[in-house]
Amino acid sequence: MKKIKELMDLSGRTALVTGGAGYIGHAFCDALAENGANVAVLDIDGLRAEETADAVASEYGVKTMGLGVDLADTPAVVAVPAKVAEALGGLDILVNCAGFVGTSKLSGWVTEFEEQSVDTWRAALETNLTAPFALIQAATPLLRASGHGSVVNIGSTYGVVGPDMSLYEGTAMGNPAAYGASKGGLTQLTRWLATVLGPDNIRVNCISPGGVARGQDPKFVERYVTRTPLKRMGTEEDMKGALLYLASDLSAYVTGQNLLVDGGWTAW
Repeated sequence: MKKIKELMDLSGRTALVTGGAGYIGHAFCDALAENGANVAVLDIDGLRAEETADAVASEYGVKTMGLGVDLADTPAVVAVPAKVAEALGGLDILVNCAGFVGTSKLSGWVTEFEEQSVDTWRAALETNLTAPFALIQAATPLLRASGHGSVVNIGSTYGVVGPDMSLYEGTAMGNPAAYGASKGGLTQLTRWLATVLGPDNIRVNCISPGGVARGQDPKFVERYVTRTPLKRMGTEEDMKGALLYLASDLSAYVTGQNLLVDGGWTAW
């Protein structure tokens, strides 16, 4: 029987993390590299992707690469797995972390439902749902060849439950319909793929984070913390263990699951 250290060891494996230059994405890259994986960092900001890849390589002594890709560009997206395999020797782990969260200049995002834009809805679904579908599809031959392929999609508590809009009153924050719908779709895609790709020894799971502290309006933070059983918002560090569990052989008999890392938010 293998020891825990052996089950969590990712030496010789290669991971691709979308949104890898972001807060949670960078933490994921660190967790994977710390346990021996080579890491490809994909981000819409190519310079930040390369900087993150360089930092991870320097810190953990693994092979890395940075890729600047817009997830709305489907031809560019589907070309990524082959590029990663060519540069790093294969692809064993795919983490779909990138998300459309309102940083776009498109209008009709954080506003009343009647004013939410169909164009922005489509943009959110393109990044949060269509791009993971296309990327997983393109990566499937490599994940199958791996023999222990693992896909980890990053959802959200708002893909599981509806929003409490009172949290946002008196702030510039909001909770658009497209965000929850796209994350809910990603969670269901996870289940669908788990059953279809299971015979190929490819596991597909989801992590759904709750709110992560990042300098939000104090009124929102106070309300959020009050409503959370653990009485705090999450941190990027809180997500690392969940990712390592699902990416490694620690979860070799786990597929089709959605792990909520939310301080108990959805337990009420």
